[in-house]
Amino acid sequence: MVARGVDDAVAQGGTTVSQESHTTDFIVVGAGASGSVVARRLLDRGYSVHVLEAGPPDTNPDIHTSSGWPALLHSGQDWVFMTAPQRHANNRRLYWPRGKVLGGSSSLNGQIYMRGHCSDYDGWAQLGCAGWDFGSIFGLFLRSEDHVDGASGWHGAGGPLPVERITRPNPTSVAFVEAANDLGHRFIDDFNGPHQAGVGYSQVTTRNGRRASAWQSFMAPVLGDPRLTVTTGALVQHVVIRSGRTVGVQYAVGGQIRRACAEREVILSAGTLGSPKLLLLSGIGPAEHLAEVGVKVVVDLPGVGENLHDHLLVSNIYEASRPMEPAHHNLLECQLFTSSAYWRGPGPDLQPVFMHVVYPAEGYPVPRNGYTIAPGIIRPRSRGTLRLASSDPATAPWCDPNVLAEPYDLEALVDAVEICREIGASSAFDDWRYAEVAPGPRVRTRDHLREYVRRALGTYHHQVGTCRMGVDDDAVVAPDLRVRGVEGLRVVDASVMPSVTAGNTNAPAIMIGEKASDLIAGMPASQRITAITARRDRRDRAAVAGRFPESR
Repeated sequence: MVARGVDDAVAQGGTTVSQESHTTDFIVVGAGASGSVVARRLLDRGYSVHVLEAGPPDTNPDIHTSSGWPALLHSGQDWVFMTAPQRHANNRRLYWPRGKVLGGSSSLNGQIYMRGHCSDYDGWAQLGCAGWDFGSIFGLFLRSEDHVDGASGWHGAGGPLPVERITRPNPTSVAFVEAANDLGHRFIDDFNGPHQAGVGYSQVTTRNGRRASAWQSFMAPVLGDPRLTVTTGALVQHVVIRSGRTVGVQYAVGGQIRRACAEREVILSAGTLGSPKLLLLSGIGPAEHLAEVGVKVVVDLPGVGENLHDHLLVSNIYEASRPMEPAHHNLLECQLFTSSAYWRGPGPDLQPVFMHVVYPAEGYPVPRNGYTIAPGIIRPRSRGTLRLASSDPATAPWCDPNVLAEPYDLEALVDAVEICREIGASSAFDDWRYAEVAPGPRVRTRDHLREYVRRALGTYHHQVGTCRMGVDDDAVVAPDLRVRGVEGLRVVDASVMPSVTAGNTNAPAIMIGEKASDLIAGMPASQRITAITARRDRRDRAAVAGRFPESR
């Protein structure tokens, strides 16, 4: 446990509880991408903050090497969530890794920095989420960023978050880009620039070969701030609400039950699976469901846990004809954005990703030497639900994303598989390809491919939407991220997204943290806060040099 200022526990009535003496302006539950950012920006504005994280400190060396993330799956830093059996995917349960550590999933992910398509955010605004259109939030991306190329019309410099390019791509990554280019997909130099559709190399949240998680980038430089308290190993059990107002949280740590109090607000940044779970445990959610699991209803809010969705993918696996060269970057060096035959909206709906390692597909062998072209969809139409499995805070939530329920999702994913097979069979891979392992040579017809998708389906692990932002009766939070029906409580993470963005969700989650800090202050990014963050961010860059030393 990393902590400062946490009160001592005392025994009352046979139950270990805390004295309600430790009070800060804000409590942030969850030290992931959004939580790290909003906590940092509140400190920048002079507030006191208590960060509660269920996982441990980020001391595992695999966290900090850019290619070490596969070793973190199923580790002590992973919640290891499993979905309910998926009836449209052969009743399989899907594995959903989520970060349980300082940095959250930004300490486990593939480090791709991808803002998404401008139409994603304009679509949110069209649903009534004023101030969330791309023009309004674009500057927040730049405020966070410290791009290796410096400031430009599309990138920021001097922010806490290092962003760099793939400079030494694996030869098979080069082959993927060449193959897609030869097949008519244009080369995109910067997926965060004016165009997204095409093939190119990723930009990544690393510096000198080391992961730059949200925690390391935003919070590590300010751990000495006396207004900051950080408690790890703290499982929040519920939000404490009195007379309609949130006053704190109750949490378990080290075998004791404690309380933390907030003078201003409690901010839930526990993620798409954790934040709705906490609302439900606190009596905020569908009244009928709460009654079923024995939780007293505080606010009947039917939308809590609804709208669950994720990017979907499968793995086209190839056995290589020779040993693969070792990784210099993050194993996810390049990707393609394109459209299926069924897509009629703005921007692309497919995001095939190339990996110069084998990303397993259920039921298929894993060759000793191989690579993966992973077909995926980024505009899923299927929606699912999250519910409490019980009223015990230590029990994982029941998650049913209802994948492939909408026919479009299946057909678009089959299109993606066909596109990736075409790339994999191209002459650019002749020096590397020995055999296609999955789907395999016996899978020829579209019906065969549909069955392959159902059999091998996985996800990008970009779950969103369970505390949906909006202005309608089913919205969980308003556009200012306040939970409807209760004072002093906000949700700040990817769960508020009405729909998932067209790309990896770490950068949007960081933006949500930036946006929340401005909303809490009751103003946009003013000259005052810009000056405050600029001064602190300059100090951060000196600290960054120590945390991300140049590779030798």
